[in-house]
Amino acid sequence: MTSHQSRLPDPAKLVPELAEVGAALFKVTGNGSIPRTTISLVQLRAGQIVGNTYLTVLHTGNLRKAGETDERVTAVASWQDATCFTEAERIALALVEAVLTSNPHGERVPDELYARASAHYDDKALATLTMAIGQVGFFISLALIGKPLAGVSPAEQWR
Repeated sequence: MTSHQSRLPDPAKLVPELAEVGAALFKVTGNGSIPRTTISLVQLRAGQIVGNTYLTVLHTGNLRKAGETDERVTAVASWQDATCFTEAERIALALVEAVLTSNPHGERVPDELYARASAHYDDKALATLTMAIGQVGFFISLALIGKPLAGVSPAEQWR
């Protein structure tokens, strides 16, 4: 049975500092060193990897509002063989996948992937990309545990 409310009450009301943290993370990732589109692609892929509808709907909507094509938005799920992404975007998607997917055969972010990322992003951009992956990681637990409702405004979504 599908619930018509989240599991948790509004976390921003329970922990008011959340608004500051969220704003700070948004400011960090919006420093201009990485295109906001790349960040949204990474965050959409993260939502797909963890299987969370709220995050996938949220980041799909953000990409569409930013003018992204349906082809690019839908191709995120199968980015490895999609031809519509730049090499830098592909590296960003590979990084989020490496961070969020367990690797039974070695480290999650091998030196080869880091070297490829370093070839496309300077130190500030790579640090920002790392923070963008951390930003969505910060909210993954809230999305999985609190189960906010996909497509419902933040004001209406929490019980």
